[in-house]
Amino acid sequence: MSPDLSRLLRPRSIALFGGGWAVNVVAQLQKSGFDGQIWPVNPKRSDILGVPCIASIDDLPAAPDASFIGVNRDATVDVVRRLNAMGAGGATCFASGFRESESEGTGGAGLQDELVAAAGSMPILGPNCYGLINYLDNVALWPDQHGGVPVESGVAIVAQSSNIAINMTMQARGLPIAYVVAAGNQAQIGASGIASALLDDDRVSAIGLYLEGFGDIRALEALAAKARARKKPIVAIKIGRSDKARAATLTHTASLAGNAAAGSALLKRLGIIEVDTIAVFLETLKLLHTIGPLPGASVCSVSCSGGEASLMADMSEGTALSFSDFAPAQRAELKTELGLIVTIANPLDYHTFIWGDTERMTRVFATVMRESFDLTVFILDMPRADRCDPSGYQCAVDAIIAAKARTGTRVAVLSSLPENMSDHFTRSFMEGGVAVLHGMSEGIAAITAAIAAGRRPGSAPQPLLLCGKPAGSSKMLNETASKQVLSGFGLKIPRSIQAGSVDESISNSSQLDFPVVLKGVGLAHKSEAGLVALDISDQTHLRAEAERMQALASDFLVEEMAAGGVAEVLVGVTLDATGTFLLTLGAGGVLTEVLGDTVSLLLPVTSEDITAALQSLKIGPLLRGYRGKPPADVAAVANAVQSVCRYVEANSERLLELEINPLIAREHDAVAVDALISLREN
Repeated sequence: MSPDLSRLLRPRSIALFGGGWAVNVVAQLQKSGFDGQIWPVNPKRSDILGVPCIASIDDLPAAPDASFIGVNRDATVDVVRRLNAMGAGGATCFASGFRESESEGTGGAGLQDELVAAAGSMPILGPNCYGLINYLDNVALWPDQHGGVPVESGVAIVAQSSNIAINMTMQARGLPIAYVVAAGNQAQIGASGIASALLDDDRVSAIGLYLEGFGDIRALEALAAKARARKKPIVAIKIGRSDKARAATLTHTASLAGNAAAGSALLKRLGIIEVDTIAVFLETLKLLHTIGPLPGASVCSVSCSGGEASLMADMSEGTALSFSDFAPAQRAELKTELGLIVTIANPLDYHTFIWGDTERMTRVFATVMRESFDLTVFILDMPRADRCDPSGYQCAVDAIIAAKARTGTRVAVLSSLPENMSDHFTRSFMEGGVAVLHGMSEGIAAITAAIAAGRRPGSAPQPLLLCGKPAGSSKMLNETASKQVLSGFGLKIPRSIQAGSVDESISNSSQLDFPVVLKGVGLAHKSEAGLVALDISDQTHLRAEAERMQALASDFLVEEMAAGGVAEVLVGVTLDATGTFLLTLGAGGVLTEVLGDTVSLLLPVTSEDITAALQSLKIGPLLRGYRGKPPADVAAVANAVQSVCRYVEANSERLLELEINPLIAREHDAVAVDALISLREN
């Protein structure tokens, strides 16, 4: 059972341990307007900023709901143990030098284990973290400055970096932040557990996660399920996309997929919306807080400039946004209001003929909003108040807010540059129920994310297949052994013979039908070493190729040619650092690296998942039949992939990597002509 965080997150009494850092926390609590009890524990001071100090933890008047522990790492363990013994509600552990420093030989890992044991059932944040800010209840258990203000409702942000959390509080984008919680080392409670507790607060509209690692996958699955049930979206940034650690791996699959692909596949599977930058992260959370996930992709863009209309259309190209046409009656009404010169199209440039006539602008804007667009977006950049007079733009502000009130539809204002929407106007729009998006690229990305949030599946996916961290050295099965074990799970492979010499290859080839393929066994990447010869027509040709290869090959594999291929498909599975198994499908054969055409899923998968993934590839048209060519048997390809998945599930405690490249997709079947498997030895 997860620790109860309610007292820690919403305390009425707070104890503080430490010197200068505790002073900072008192300052932030006073600044925030916290009206509960503050108990600094410091035997060397009579008070901190006017708050009387308590000489010892034993002199506390009661068990505190929350504590900030700003002492050294060894003393931290002792304080946590004593707080737990007295029934405290929880603590944030500021000190570093725990598991994060283990590579320096500091003994931090063992000390972190001691810390968790000392805490028992009492929840702790960190160590190596700043703590938490609750802007709903004026709680700042935080030893540094922050830029947030009290709110009545808002989004909750959980970050594995305290500095990034501070930066987010400094945003000037109008995002109402309800909580900021730093997770630190997550010794006891991970980011998923913290976020799960925040979901219980009805004042929280959405969750934002800044992740450096996923931690407990089962906890993340549980968080996603709870958020789905509560109808609260989760937005995440997962850093580490540039990790090169797996670039020199055995198979093409691992180097193509990498850790970023597994992370993205995991978030997508769980219905968590992934974004790439902090700006888009904040804009997406703001849009979701204000109007929620979008039910569809139909967007209307409205501006008084043809340049803005064109830029909006161009920058939305390739995204999920769909600029659907106006309805005939709507078009006619807009033409009457705007005149013959104005072209009625989406994106709409309404020109400036009506500018300054607030009532007429309101009628036009309400006419645009009344139809079935999922979101109406007004492109509006405000003059900077320090050098210009923005009062001439008040008509647009008033008209947009009034039209929103008349129609009750989803409306956003988007400034083409982030700095061109001041805090004053942002607050005005937000108070009127209009979302404000700062920056055109950021805004379009946020709208795309809100569309994705609206498309989240209603039901939870199957639990992920996880590896139990196998021990032991690794070994690689050669092509013959790999294909044989996979054939036992239903994978179709060509008829073949394996031989230890040139003469044996020739004599045994009589069992096969020519043309055949000859492969030198012993190297992972045979084609690059010249150990593959295709379309061998007879035994004379076979002998010549075998003699050419014999200096490099330990054995020979002769197999019948898989003729009649419609497309070549890569099928790979890699064990990710998260313990999940990443299935990669893509263009196979010589096109694997050339096209980089892959899609990634996490196991287990359904046949429907596999089919949809195959159809999304660039080689999808080939599979469907291209320019008069016959289509491939996609069902047979999906069945072949499922046979691989069955093997992975049966060997999940041992498998490291698996690759079939290529799987030949044919008109009536699919056959694997090359395979490699890497396993942990028991």
